Amino acid sequence: MSLRLLSALEVLQARREAAELAQWEGERALCSNACLLARALEHTEDHAPVFNSGREVLSGLTVEEIGALAGRWGAFRRESNPGLDLDRQELEKLKKNS
Repeated sequence: MSLRLLSALEVLQARREAAELAQWEGERALCSNACLLARALEHTEDHAPVFNSGREVLSGLTVEEIGALAGRWGAFRRESNPGLDLDRQELEKLKKNS
């Protein structure tokens, strides 16, 4: 399996799916992570999705697995798209690695 970056539209779709899955506010973060992973996790060899929906992620993975994978995706996203709030040292490191 590998992780991929999501488009803005895919993130919005994941949020909408999570809103439908979550029965109450305390479930929202877990459902959001599951729906993001459903879109971001793919088979390395053919890039096919590992899961078809956030519900499948919730059925197939534990809370700990979802949390760990969502953390890895967040780190991957920040590393790939560092944003505009970099300090000087981080900017220089980014420029050297580009």
